[in-house]
Amino acid sequence: MRASTPPIRVAWIDPTGPADAAEQARVVGLGFDARHLLDPSQLITSLVHVQVLVVRVEHGVDMLQECLTLAQMPGRRLPVVCRVPPHRVDLAAQATRLGADHVISTQDWSPEAWEPVCAALVTAPAPARPRSVVFVDPASQQLLALAQKVAQTEVSALLVGPTGAGKEVLARVLHEASPRAGGPFVSLNCGALPEQLIEDMLFGHEKGAFSGAIRDHQGVFEQAQGGTVFLDEIGEMPLHLQTRLLRVLQERCITRLGGSRSITVDVRIVAATNKDLKQAMLQREFREDLYFRISTFTLRVLPLAQRPMDILPLAAHVLQQHGTPGTPYRITDEARRRLLAYHWPGNVRELGNVIQRALVLCPDRTLTEDHLLFDDDVFAQDNQPVRASTVAPPAWEAPVPLNGHQATSGSGPLTGTTGPNVPSAPTQPAASWTPGDELRYGQRSDAMPMDQPYARPSMEPEQPASAGLQWAVRHSELRVILDAIRNTNSREAAARLLGISPRTLRYKLAQMRDLGMMTAEAAN
Repeated sequence: MRASTPPIRVAWIDPTGPADAAEQARVVGLGFDARHLLDPSQLITSLVHVQVLVVRVEHGVDMLQECLTLAQMPGRRLPVVCRVPPHRVDLAAQATRLGADHVISTQDWSPEAWEPVCAALVTAPAPARPRSVVFVDPASQQLLALAQKVAQTEVSALLVGPTGAGKEVLARVLHEASPRAGGPFVSLNCGALPEQLIEDMLFGHEKGAFSGAIRDHQGVFEQAQGGTVFLDEIGEMPLHLQTRLLRVLQERCITRLGGSRSITVDVRIVAATNKDLKQAMLQREFREDLYFRISTFTLRVLPLAQRPMDILPLAAHVLQQHGTPGTPYRITDEARRRLLAYHWPGNVRELGNVIQRALVLCPDRTLTEDHLLFDDDVFAQDNQPVRASTVAPPAWEAPVPLNGHQATSGSGPLTGTTGPNVPSAPTQPAASWTPGDELRYGQRSDAMPMDQPYARPSMEPEQPASAGLQWAVRHSELRVILDAIRNTNSREAAARLLGISPRTLRYKLAQMRDLGMMTAEAAN
């Protein structure tokens, strides 16, 4: 049928079972190079490799609807062909209403029936290269449509949303959908740099402006001439720099550090924050006039848990980025349900971490629920995060309060008596061992000074037999953090040593405290 042209790459989904030799021969005869799949869970890792989706339905259109959702790829839409039994006219009508491009009988293999599918691909313009963004959920698609409208104007935009939700991705969409797409996109995280360095990064400096300034340096505004400047975490910008930024927005000119010459800049400002800037204005931490300058149009990025239809496509995108090229991966139904049910406090960034961990643990290209290691140490059977119960302390240690409440086990409050000597940590593991128990047992909380960092015990506990990768990761991370705190004079210095911001360090300490891995005093 199509001997003179390359075969069309098709995802051939048939839930009734694998295609036999006769059906495979018919598919090849139609001019298709088909990947035979049994369900949409196998489809999500094949989207970028195929040109058409062919879906067989027998009793309902739920699976077709899922495939139509996955077919909405960033930058292009895959055509969908629905195969229905010849006597199910009702299914054919439902498939058409849902948006299937073609409906063909499961018994019809004639070239005439399939020719429109091939002809549409031949006459259609070549699809744009898929963008590395995902907007599948209706809420995300609404946001994308609004962002594309805002991009066509020159107004400043403020992106509001939690950390890790994808604000920088949306900022790039604003840039690439705007008339400035041919210019540079320059980003600066205002919360990740010291105050003096932020000023230099923003405005640049002249040669000799300070010790070590051996040549002129352009700031981000000059680097982004004709393009877009993305100021992430703008709520963390110091007040005196907010004043200088306001001048840039008003006058469209800058002055380098150590210089006297005004330099005209032609840039668009896109800012982002995870803070409530209105509350920051009330507390005199953010200038009101600057807020109204940067928030001409505000776009709100929802947490990942509030746009669940993005989760599986995002997981597929991470698999494409970090998996073995050309290797199809499969996510089991149980793993998909668990991904959809998780509350994702770390948003898209956490999802990427979970999938990359699963790739490390996955031996056969099939991701199961056992390969999903979430940032929460324990995941309940109903997919709600809970605190693990702790092992009972030895008789020589009093119970340690956790978050202001006495720790409890399954049978009642933990009890014990204090003693003058502190022996080594318990060596008899229990099924309810909590990562970090060895830190609580190694030192009595009533003996720890409030103004001193929490010291790790000199005698290391024996790793419990039931512990796995999660236990080791948490334990190692806490050890590194406590070592950094003990070897520096302040939390800020410890954060610099670890290569993270002080806010991230506080968050990690509070998270470990909430998980029962350390006392409240050590996390303060």
